[in-house]
Amino acid sequence: MKLEHVLFEPRGRIALITINRPQRMNAIDTATSAELLAAFETFRDDDALWAAVLTGAGDRAFSAGADLVSMAAAAARGEAPDFRVPFGGITRKFTCWKPIIAAINGHCLAGGLELALCCDIRIAAEHAQFGLPEVTRAIIPGAGGTQRLARAIPSSAAMQMLLTGGRFDAQWALRSGLVSEVVAGDAVLPRALEIADEICRNGPLAVRAVKEAALRGREVSLEEGLRIENEQGRAIMASADAREGPRAFAEKRPARYEGR
Repeated sequence: MKLEHVLFEPRGRIALITINRPQRMNAIDTATSAELLAAFETFRDDDALWAAVLTGAGDRAFSAGADLVSMAAAAARGEAPDFRVPFGGITRKFTCWKPIIAAINGHCLAGGLELALCCDIRIAAEHAQFGLPEVTRAIIPGAGGTQRLARAIPSSAAMQMLLTGGRFDAQWALRSGLVSEVVAGDAVLPRALEIADEICRNGPLAVRAVKEAALRGREVSLEEGLRIENEQGRAIMASADAREGPRAFAEKRPARYEGR
């Protein structure tokens, strides 16, 4: 891949994906969205990569959202918005059952928060700020914010964030369940990578099946969710990894999973 605004760094089984526009608070324009999509498609399709960590360059912002300066300049030139690639690359029409962890190293606002909501686990720095300020500009969060936030945290907390357009600190995000951990700023990326490494010690096919069953199941009845779980479980039990796990336990040695 030839990327200009996104860094893609394989670290063993982990793909570290970085929005690399610190001079613009890692704001996302059309080109950056396309590069994020390319990076995540590469991660999804590479059998050697089992987990991803998404972060922003520098220590000020994960992402401040859409690049409004770029949008205004394009509008002044008479250019129509380009909707061929979803905002952030993965906020629409992207399915990946491999786990994705967000290392939120600063401001996580508007489209930046919507991108973070596409991740399975969110780790925040102490100084991180969260918000969906779109209503203060008389627009709505249009990259999944109205849908994913209300699925990620309790309704009252989600509506407070959505309707006020206010900013919320990392401790509020932790109390509401928007993030799972808050750590020192210089520890946020190492902690996210540590969690990714812990995940990668598990059977990768089982990890993906768990994510798929959990996410598909929350949209259906319990009975249908149990059917999905059973379907995933049967498929996994036929894998070589499912035989290796119990064998390694019995032999008192680390398991050697291969994703097959």
